[in-house]
Amino acid sequence: MSAAVASPEGAVAVPARRRPPRGAAAGSPVFVEHDPAFAEVLGDDPRLVRVVATDAHEGPVYVRDEDALYFTTVPRRGRRASGSVPRVAIKRVALDGLRFRLAPERVTVVRADANAANGMTLGSDGRLLVCEQGTRLEPARISAFDPRTGEVETVVGGFGCRPLNSPNDVVARSDGTIWFTDPTYGHLQGFRPAPALGEHVYRFDPATGVLTVVASTFDKPNGIAFSPDERTLYVGDSGAIHGPGDYDAARPRRVLSFGVGRGGAVGAPTAFAGAIPGFPDGITTDADGRVYVSGAGGVLVHSPSGRLLGEIRLPGAVNFTFGGPDRTVLFITADTAVWAAVLAAKGA
Repeated sequence: MSAAVASPEGAVAVPARRRPPRGAAAGSPVFVEHDPAFAEVLGDDPRLVRVVATDAHEGPVYVRDEDALYFTTVPRRGRRASGSVPRVAIKRVALDGLRFRLAPERVTVVRADANAANGMTLGSDGRLLVCEQGTRLEPARISAFDPRTGEVETVVGGFGCRPLNSPNDVVARSDGTIWFTDPTYGHLQGFRPAPALGEHVYRFDPATGVLTVVASTFDKPNGIAFSPDERTLYVGDSGAIHGPGDYDAARPRRVLSFGVGRGGAVGAPTAFAGAIPGFPDGITTDADGRVYVSGAGGVLVHSPSGRLLGEIRLPGAVNFTFGGPDRTVLFITADTAVWAAVLAAKGA
């Protein structure tokens, strides 16, 4: 999601953002245990460290071959002939293993105007798959972006002859298919036309060129992730927030899980865990199937069955991904900085 522009994060009547901590060890308020099994996530020496101060908002993607993190920036309002539009860039942080507190010079712009981009993931060919929310002048799409050459290619531009709403988050499955959420936040926030489609989750098969609606039981589908065996799909519903000043805790703020069968067939939804404080945004899983969900106070860590194990307290956390030399670093984007939670758990 985005801050009051490409999504409503930070513009709602949920617990106010506080300045994130500078770092802490186990036993401090940063790591909050709800279940003894949380110790397996933390290990003996967990820490939360600010990697670099920057406008990291959404779509964190770790590329191991480069030891680099890509992300989309906090949307800024720009002016065009058609009115105000969100300006979003894609940036790259050159990391340095487990040495953090990096200099700002290690952050570079790889795409200056990314069409109100939001979520991203790494494609099988090494390109970034990008959720471009679009504007009133530029259509929404899922694109493939090559940071090395700057080339951008449309992967999904619409459903039939109808335009996408404002794609929010995307994940690639090992069979080559691309799954993404498409809520109507762009229209609600005034930078996209009236929607022609519902609030859907889609599956795109590049081998056949077929785009399929796999789920539509949402108010606002948001974050998306697979379990490590890819037999379960997790999707957050952030319907509690519709736009700046329009938060209603009675609307959906939950995560739904779906069984995934052969050929990508998706079963009926099941409620996963309880209501998320604020609303769910980023979602990821680790190698043991635990599910990480962002909420009002930071990152909530759940068992595969939905039991809350613990929290990583980082108010303002938006999205995250595992990375680092051993996949034990949870890189978190929080609008004003990239943070690193060094854990014992490994990314899927």
